[in-house]
Amino acid sequence: MDMWIALLGGLGLFLYGMNMMGDGLENAAGSRLKFILGRLTDSPLKAVVVGTLVTALIQSSSAATVMVVGFVNSGLLNLVQATGVIMGANIGTTITVFLVSIHMDEVIPVFLFVGAVLVIFSQAKKRRDVASVILGFGVMMLGMKLMSQAMYPLRDSEVFRNLIITLGHQWYLGLLIGMGITTLIQSSSATTALLVALTTTGSITISIAFPFVLGANIGTTVTALLSSITANRTAKKAAMIHLLFNVTGVLLLLPLGAILIQAVTALVPENIRYQISFLHLFFNVASTLILLPFTGTLIRMANVIVGEEYEIENQILDRRLLQTPSIAEGQVVLETVKLAQLAKLNVKLAIEAYLNNDVSKFDRITENEKKIDEVTLVITDFLVELSANEQAVEEFKRIGHTYHVLNDIERIGDHAENILELAVERNRNAVEITEEGKEELKIIYALTDLAMHTAIRSYESRDRELACSIIETERQIDFLQKEYRNAHILRLQAEKCSALSSILFLDVISNLERVGDHAKNIADTIAGVCEN
Repeated sequence: MDMWIALLGGLGLFLYGMNMMGDGLENAAGSRLKFILGRLTDSPLKAVVVGTLVTALIQSSSAATVMVVGFVNSGLLNLVQATGVIMGANIGTTITVFLVSIHMDEVIPVFLFVGAVLVIFSQAKKRRDVASVILGFGVMMLGMKLMSQAMYPLRDSEVFRNLIITLGHQWYLGLLIGMGITTLIQSSSATTALLVALTTTGSITISIAFPFVLGANIGTTVTALLSSITANRTAKKAAMIHLLFNVTGVLLLLPLGAILIQAVTALVPENIRYQISFLHLFFNVASTLILLPFTGTLIRMANVIVGEEYEIENQILDRRLLQTPSIAEGQVVLETVKLAQLAKLNVKLAIEAYLNNDVSKFDRITENEKKIDEVTLVITDFLVELSANEQAVEEFKRIGHTYHVLNDIERIGDHAENILELAVERNRNAVEITEEGKEELKIIYALTDLAMHTAIRSYESRDRELACSIIETERQIDFLQKEYRNAHILRLQAEKCSALSSILFLDVISNLERVGDHAKNIADTIAGVCEN
């Protein structure tokens, strides 16, 4: 009984340490991690590399594949990209097994002490992230040590020896046990670490470990499958591709086990711990090399299993992304930028409608404005859930400021709608505009458009210098609004335009001036973020 309690305690420490180290690495990676998946190309090889790197950072292929399901559900990744990332995630997860295979019992207390001191006394965020990595690694290795010590008494157990002999002759039992344990604890790395801990008994051979490792690779797919239950059909296909890839890899490489085992033992003749680590790596790399050219086939198989029913629209932001705050914050920024671009487009379309006396795009502008309102609510709701994570709010300042940015984007959309209504009024009453008036509107709009462009770019890139440059643009808009107002009054007095034309003109430049104000508000939030 004491042995099992010690084993469970060691496993708990291992999982906690792995999670702490992954969080620290993820936060230390910062903006590099939060945009990396969203910027993939259609190159499967690049997707594999990215999947490997991201999984190595967050120390969990299960977490990486859940993120992939979330991205596919949000329309940020297609199935070709997702398949490459999933393959890379299987390779990246082997890093953890290599770490736990290293004998470093003597230095574990050093990692624990240094990590704890840095966590307690560090004030800077980056140092605390690094401290979490150090402390998490120490806790993970301590858990590994406890598991190994708990397994040691089995050396003298006749029942355990008989079980090992049975597993040696009936490989499918090892496969099922590996699947079962991984399904239960949701981590193939932890399952393989348990196998490494069992090597202290002296009874585990590489031949016995082989089916166990393969079973763990199948069991790890359960996490993504469960995560996809509430997702759209395309995201379900991504989870199915993960299952198909791992199962197909096992079916193809199981008959080649002798070759893989021979390669591993030739590389590492004596150390069973390293043999298991290299076996894990070789299997996943071999599976990827064999199946990467058949990405299209895996996708077609997933289409047949899940179905080809058409998806009307992808979810804008997926709640699965909340599990990884840096990724979630990055996606909020991307969606907010897209929303701002839509509001900017609406201003352009509305001005063109007014200048050209053409309201044919009335429905398009109206639909865009409706979408701006709807997406604003979606992002706001997502931000509320993300803000519940106090650590995320502290680390990612734009989470709090994005509430204000969304409000300004919505107001820009409202002013575009106001200008559209003025265009409709002009069209209905056949109001003429003087050439001077048209040129003035084009000039002040060009400055307003520049202000919106600057605000959006500075928000996306956190560029304080760019954000501050909007001040001069906004001053010019304010100055021209006053100048053009006076010039138009003089034209009205000279009877060069009608009273209604004057009212409409003044309302248009007033709306443009307010758009400039809201653009400056967005830039001001970035200047404030960068000062913190």
